[in-house]
Amino acid sequence: MAKTILVVDDDPTQRRLMQAAAEKQGFRARVVENGEKALEEASDAKNGVDVVLLDLVMPGLSGMETLERLMERRPDLPVIVLTATGGIDTVVQAMRAGAIDFFVKPASPERIGISIRNALKLSDLRGEVKRLTKKSGGTMSFDDMIAGAPLMRQVVRLGQRAAASSIPILILGESGVGKEVAARCIQGASERAGKPFISVNCGAIPENLVESILFGHEKGSFTGATDKKLGKFAEADQGTLFLDEVGELPLDMQVKLLRVLQEGEVDAVGSRRPTKVDVRIISATNRDLAQQVKEGRFREDLYYRLNVFPIEIPSLKDRREDLPALVEHFVRRFNAEEGKNVPGLTPESMAMLQSYDWPGNVRQLENAVFRAIVLSDGGMLKPEDFPQISGLIPTMNAEGHVAVVPANDVDQPVKISDPAGELRTLEAIERDLIQYAIDHYSGHMSEVARRLGIGRSTLYRKVREYDLKVRDDLDEVG
Repeated sequence: MAKTILVVDDDPTQRRLMQAAAEKQGFRARVVENGEKALEEASDAKNGVDVVLLDLVMPGLSGMETLERLMERRPDLPVIVLTATGGIDTVVQAMRAGAIDFFVKPASPERIGISIRNALKLSDLRGEVKRLTKKSGGTMSFDDMIAGAPLMRQVVRLGQRAAASSIPILILGESGVGKEVAARCIQGASERAGKPFISVNCGAIPENLVESILFGHEKGSFTGATDKKLGKFAEADQGTLFLDEVGELPLDMQVKLLRVLQEGEVDAVGSRRPTKVDVRIISATNRDLAQQVKEGRFREDLYYRLNVFPIEIPSLKDRREDLPALVEHFVRRFNAEEGKNVPGLTPESMAMLQSYDWPGNVRQLENAVFRAIVLSDGGMLKPEDFPQISGLIPTMNAEGHVAVVPANDVDQPVKISDPAGELRTLEAIERDLIQYAIDHYSGHMSEVARRLGIGRSTLYRKVREYDLKVRDDLDEVG
C-alpha cells in the first residue's frame, strides 16, 4: 500500500529521473507532462495521489497556476515545487500559494526522498488535527466514516435518515465495530451538529455511582458529595448523549432513564425539583436486548422506547472491502501521533490481514496497526510486524536482520524455549532456524537467504560459523 507520487514536468528526462528516485524510495509514481493533466490526476482525492512534485516552468498552464488551482480543489494535498533556476522570489511566491517544500533541479534521489517523506508526515499531521477538531467539535460527518462495503453503505443510508429527525436510535453490533463513530456521524449530520456529544459507557460505571454520574447530585446529598455536580444528561443539554452498552444499566436506573425519555427532565440526587433537558439519545449495545427482556434483566417498556430506529453495524469480517482503507487511516493516524513515517504495508501483509477473521473487529485492527507502527523501523510493515495475526515471532540476527519463528513452537522444529520452559539463546535459535530453512528449501541457498531476509554472503558465513549441514549436490549458485 505504497503512497502515490505524481510527477509533473514537461521535460521527459526529468520525469524519468524523478520517477526512478520516487520508486527507489518505495513509492508508486505517476508522471504527466503538463498542468492540465496534473489537475485531472490530482484534483479528486479518490484518484489516490498523495504528493505532487510540480515543475514551476511549463508551457501552457504554468506550474504556479496549476498550484493555485490544486490548492482550491484539494487544500490538504502536499505539493513540492521544482525549479531549475532557484529564484528566491518565485519560490517564496509558490510557498505562499500553498507549496510545502521546494528543491532545485537536478536533485539527488536522497533529497527527493526526504522531501516526499516530510510532505507525507505533514499530511498525516494535518489529517490528525482535522480529525480531532471534528471529533471535539461534534462535526464529524458520514464523509469521515470509512464505509465502502455494501453493508456499511446501508448503515450510512439509515444513519442519514435517522439524523434528519429526533427519533431515538439503537445501534447494534459486536464489541469494537465502531458504534460510537456511527453515533458521532449521526450527530454531525443532524441539526445538533456542533453541540455537545457526551459518551457514557454504562458497563464501566460502578453500580452505586450510576445515578449520580447520569443524573447529577446536589451538595451534601450523600457522603462525599462536597459539591454540586451536573450529570451527563445536563452536560449533553442541546446536544447528544451516547449511552454505550445500555444493556448493562441496573433495573432501577432503567426506570429513571425511561422517565427522562418520556418527560424530558432529570432528577438529580438530593434535588427538590426536576430539571428540563433537551437531549438526543443514541444508545448502543452488543447484547441481545430482546433476550434480556425475556429473562427479566431489561425493562420491556424501555426496550421499545430505545429500539425505535435500530441500526446494525456489521463485524469487520463482513466488510473486508473496507479493511485497506481502515489500515491506511490507522497508519496515517499513528504516524502523526508517534512521529513515525511508515509508508504502508507490503502486499503480503495486506493479504494476511484480509484473510484474518478479526474477532475483536475494528478495535483489534486499530491496536494491531498501532503496535506495528510503534515497533517499526520506518519501512513497509511486514507480516512479522503483526505477530498476533501471523503467528510469527520476529527475532533479530547478528547482522541486524529480522528472522521469524512460529509463535507457538510446541509442534515446530525450531524451539524458542528449552525443556525447562526457559528461553533459549538467540544464537541457538538462529542456528536451528537456518538449518531448518536449509533443509526445508532443499539446500537452495538463494531461496534460503531470501526467506530469512539476509544476504547470501552472510548466510554462508553463518553456515561456516555454526558448522551447518548443506548437501553439496543441491547447493546452487544462482
